[in-house]
Amino acid sequence: MDWYKQSFMVSDDSKLIDLESVLHLLLTTYWASNRTKEMIEKSIKNSVSFGLYDHDKQIGFARVVSDKAVFSWVLDVVVDESYRGKGLGQWLIGCILEHPDLKHTSFALATKDAHDFYKKFDFIEDTCMRKRLTI
Repeated sequence: MDWYKQSFMVSDDSKLIDLESVLHLLLTTYWASNRTKEMIEKSIKNSVSFGLYDHDKQIGFARVVSDKAVFSWVLDVVVDESYRGKGLGQWLIGCILEHPDLKHTSFALATKDAHDFYKKFDFIEDTCMRKRLTI
């Protein structure tokens, strides 16, 4: 499914995703800086992945792990630094939340620093248990 806004597009077509662009975007984050290209490629393949594009240039990425019935986990939301502050991240999250395969599920995510951003979409802070992989 594709969404359009001016020169921008959000798409869930994984064939459009530029692995090198996603690798570059994710390696600049605090949460994915130690991931290998192979890990990122496998995570894209096994998720509902969303690309954010300015014409044909990939400028953002997000993915969702979901059973498409009950639960969806939002991960790896990132927008190129030079495109931030234009509402594109909000638009990307809005597209994810309205995706026909996901919109009837409960969503969750983890963040250290973007609580106010996600509260705009009615996410609430909650505690959860998790076991992290150590690399």
